[in-house]
Amino acid sequence: MTRIDDKFADLARQGRKAFVSYIMAGDPDFETSLAVVKGLPAAGVDIIELGLPFTDPMADGPTIQLAGQRALEGGMTLQKTLDLARAFREGDQTTPIVLMGYYNPIYSRGVDSFLVAAKDAGIDGLIVVDLPPEEDAELCLPAQAAGLNFIRLATPTTDDKRLPQVVQNTSGFVYYVSITGITGAAEAEAGDVRPEVARIKAASGLPVIVGFGVNTPEKSRAIAAVADGVVVGSAIVSKIAAGDSVGDVLAFVKSLSDGAHSA
Repeated sequence: MTRIDDKFADLARQGRKAFVSYIMAGDPDFETSLAVVKGLPAAGVDIIELGLPFTDPMADGPTIQLAGQRALEGGMTLQKTLDLARAFREGDQTTPIVLMGYYNPIYSRGVDSFLVAAKDAGIDGLIVVDLPPEEDAELCLPAQAAGLNFIRLATPTTDDKRLPQVVQNTSGFVYYVSITGITGAAEAEAGDVRPEVARIKAASGLPVIVGFGVNTPEKSRAIAAVADGVVVGSAIVSKIAAGDSVGDVLAFVKSLSDGAHSA
């Protein structure tokens, strides 16, 4: 059982939906992003997705791309991202952290070295968007052997033939990308999401969290009502990009989490 498994079990006992927030590590700088991450649990965040900056984030829209650029320009690295997680863990041993990014920095570090360091830093799960199921031996299976959940993305184009491959080695939860395209590109619609969540849950037996296109408390509530939870990224990162204070960013996060938790 990982912290992610424990969190979903606890939420199920409470009859609550999960609220997941995405933050780019190091955006706009190490100390500010650490302050935001430290404040997320009190703002109602159940699971933290911590973005790993990368030079070629092909699945991300302009908002997340620019956040990654700011972080990289500020000197953020894979090691510093793990250092940020470790600093968070000094005050919080229960909130799950999912590291989300691309395979290149992990491959460059070396999979075995990375997994040891990630586990030691308090990372609970991985989302690596450019590693398909055909490459499970690269990272997915070693990660799960090391005690980390490996979380897959399913999309509206993941048909019934492809879905069993996508979920076969997935653990923790399935991240359903509610729209086709890049992050921040459109809005999710609950009516479209509901049947897809049911289909993915039937295939995987795992909680299904819905992301992409959720940017208001009302949308957060509507999507959480038809899924096991909701994830918000670009809308939060936009507040950071605008120079909002840590307190204002966390107040916005709280409004989104209140929406999800009222579903």
